[in-house]
Amino acid sequence: MMIRDTSAQDRMVEVKPNRKRRLILGGVGIAVLALLVWLAPGIGRLFSASASVSSSRLAFATVERGQFVRDIAAEGKVIAAVSPTMYATYGGAVTLQVHAGDTVKKGQVLAVVDSPELRNKLAQEQSKADAMQVDYLQSQVDARSKRSDLQKAFDNAQIDEKSAETNLSREQKASAAGAATGVEVDQAKDLLEKASITLAHAKSDLGMNNDSLNLNIQSKKLAHENQLLVVQDLQRQVDDLNVKSPVDGQVGQLFIAERATVAKDAQLLSVIDLSALQVEMQVPESFARDLGIGMSGEISGNGNVWKGLVSAISPEVVNGEVSARLRFAGETPKQLRQNQRLSVRVLLDQRDNVLTVQRGSFVDESGGSYAYLVRDGIATKTPIRVGASSIDKVEILDGLKEGDRIVISGTDNFKSAARVAISN
Repeated sequence: MMIRDTSAQDRMVEVKPNRKRRLILGGVGIAVLALLVWLAPGIGRLFSASASVSSSRLAFATVERGQFVRDIAAEGKVIAAVSPTMYATYGGAVTLQVHAGDTVKKGQVLAVVDSPELRNKLAQEQSKADAMQVDYLQSQVDARSKRSDLQKAFDNAQIDEKSAETNLSREQKASAAGAATGVEVDQAKDLLEKASITLAHAKSDLGMNNDSLNLNIQSKKLAHENQLLVVQDLQRQVDDLNVKSPVDGQVGQLFIAERATVAKDAQLLSVIDLSALQVEMQVPESFARDLGIGMSGEISGNGNVWKGLVSAISPEVVNGEVSARLRFAGETPKQLRQNQRLSVRVLLDQRDNVLTVQRGSFVDESGGSYAYLVRDGIATKTPIRVGASSIDKVEILDGLKEGDRIVISGTDNFKSAARVAISN
């Protein structure tokens, strides 16, 4: 018995062509082909790039031409240009005459150092000076007395010589008249010769002793004057025990307690001259080399703006920064206080018609030797040459032109690739 299949049940079905479907499929194919043609350049650039980075991870800037201003803007701190510190010139117990914050005048006594040892030494040296003065005056009296005796001896010698001359003349006349002998004439001649010798010695003694007396007086005088200098120096030291303010200002910090015993050269207190305030700012080392004394700047705060001039630049670099000071071009504002914070701006350079671009990390990362120029979604590594830099801009000397768009930040993601695709 044979088993029947289903062939008898099958029948041929005629499929009619669907034009609508064909039209849809054809349109889709044409659209895909057009899209491929439109995306072909971008796809080609994408495959030519070494990497692809999202634009959200990058920062861009356009090269512009215009005014270029190099300045330094920073926060400054008001400091006292003159802030002397007082020291103890001699050891002893200190009595303070003022308190921190007190207003003081120049020459006002701020503290007194009690030093009995120094005062006693001054009294001893003063007594020695008085004794030397008496000795000096006594030498003058003795010299006058000695000169008087020498002058008296000289005058007597002159009289004796004159008497001897008269006696000789008389004896000679008497001898000529026969009233005197030759012996008497010879005796008169001897007396005259003796008187002349005595006069010569008296004259010599008068001159020599006068010089000796003058030298003795001068010696006493110099010794006394030298002692007076010792006394003056000690008197100065005693006067310095009264510590006086060298300026008009305000008492700053007290370094000792009341009635404290200090050693020589110990710090006592400081005085702040509020009439000579300056503003101190910290400048990055890269800008410090362009900073010069006398440059103009602006100091702003409390709703006011004051002109300033750079007055000092520290030669030391600390943590990559250099300390600089600005003084006020006019009078120091009265409302400022020490350690008050102010905004400071120093103008370094200003030029027109300069090609610049916004400053970014690309300057530090590449050293200003190249930048990534963006065109049609591709960032191309392009050699450039940069010039001066400011806080927000950098000068372009070569490699870029006005209107060029470059990547200024995030280029570390490029890994120094020559071409990088930038995706949205």
